[in-house]
Amino acid sequence: MSTAGAGVLQDEGRRVLVTLYAALRAIRFYPVDNETVQRALGDLHEAVDGILGKEEGMSFRTVGEFFFLNEVRLRLDLRNFSTFGAVARALQQHGIGEVVVVPGMTREEWIPFLSLLLRAPDEAKPYDAFLEGLKATPVRHLTTGAEREFLELDLEGEAMEVARRTYAQSVQTAKEVLTDIRIGRAVNVRKVKRAVQGIVDQVLNNEPSIIAMTHLREFDEYTFTHSVNVCIFSVVIGQRLGLERRNLYELGLGALFHDVGKMRLAPEILNKAGALDEREWIAMKEHPSDGLLELFQLQGFADIPYRQMLMAYEHHMKLDLSGYPLSRRPRELSLFSRIVGVADAFDAGTSKRSYQFRPWPPDAVLREMRDNPARGFDKVIVKALITATGVYPVGTLVVLDTYELAVVTRANTVPERLHQPEVKILSDPMGVPEARPYVVRLDEVDPSTGQFRRSIIKTANPVRYGIDVASFVT
Repeated sequence: MSTAGAGVLQDEGRRVLVTLYAALRAIRFYPVDNETVQRALGDLHEAVDGILGKEEGMSFRTVGEFFFLNEVRLRLDLRNFSTFGAVARALQQHGIGEVVVVPGMTREEWIPFLSLLLRAPDEAKPYDAFLEGLKATPVRHLTTGAEREFLELDLEGEAMEVARRTYAQSVQTAKEVLTDIRIGRAVNVRKVKRAVQGIVDQVLNNEPSIIAMTHLREFDEYTFTHSVNVCIFSVVIGQRLGLERRNLYELGLGALFHDVGKMRLAPEILNKAGALDEREWIAMKEHPSDGLLELFQLQGFADIPYRQMLMAYEHHMKLDLSGYPLSRRPRELSLFSRIVGVADAFDAGTSKRSYQFRPWPPDAVLREMRDNPARGFDKVIVKALITATGVYPVGTLVVLDTYELAVVTRANTVPERLHQPEVKILSDPMGVPEARPYVVRLDEVDPSTGQFRRSIIKTANPVRYGIDVASFVT
């Protein structure tokens, strides 16, 4: 299948999942003749009919939390991850691994199928019981297959999907917790701890994939994705500095909560598109102190989270104690605060925000943090981040000396080769987009010349080229 064809199926497959979820919810809460149910059934039928109009049939498979539509593996959208998970659970509780729909499917046939999915499964033989129930209905253009293992899943793709699931769940947890804090509701600290443990596990076992997830930024969800990204980058730096797992967890927990004080800020200040006026800036500079106080009174910790309080309080201080809040006495910033400060600045500098529509290229952010002493960052910590991300971090758009356009997909793990990452070629030397973007290593040598086949000559702004780098690295 062509890249364009697979891309269309990606969009259509996601639409089927969303409409299937909406129809299940509608039938759960309303009678069949209700307008909401009929509208949801119409949307689902239209989505599936669109595929059947171009394909001989629609085969929809689930393997764990992986989804396939006609053998095309769906790339799930972060915003709808919980929706897709609900669909997977609805199928898996009945032992269903595949749903096949053929031309001729009617709106009326969806109702008994969806109603059976909503029933409690048979504990002894869930799939056999579901199949027996389906045969007793007038459904003739939809069949199901039992859940089974599919060995064709590639290990790298599976690792990326596990990282995506961890990231999505962490963002959802951050959203719930920070929203609870904003409205004064009790916080589920245990859920936060599980999210941080998941991130630590991913960094220790699958670092390149979880770093790639930091490009799944949603502008409207910046507060929550930023908290998770700072957690990931902080744990990555901590690992590079040799911290043990227990300390990585403590660091990650503080990083996730580093901006908790912003929950006390008025939304018009937090989301202001232009520069803050003097009054607003004074309020903004209070968020580290507010964060310390918020964590001090947060219920659910076995012990008072002193380390996390310190990270929230110090993450905007510089090594010379300038920055904010102003320190009245001489002090030495804690190691964890210095790590979180670097992680916070890197993610903020490379993200699109209300007042920063065009983020800096990642390599430019790292260079500024490393080389400009006025920024006040610990150079050792910045270098630790560079060893993890490379001189050209994942997601950097680059122009090669062959005049090909490429995006960095993986850092080179050899310290002497940090400037030679793995990249995905997006266009040929004439600027024509590649039908199938492909991966190359920039440390690959041409045997006939003894020279490197390709090298980076400069970075480029993906906005200028209309390129969504996240779609190529995650």
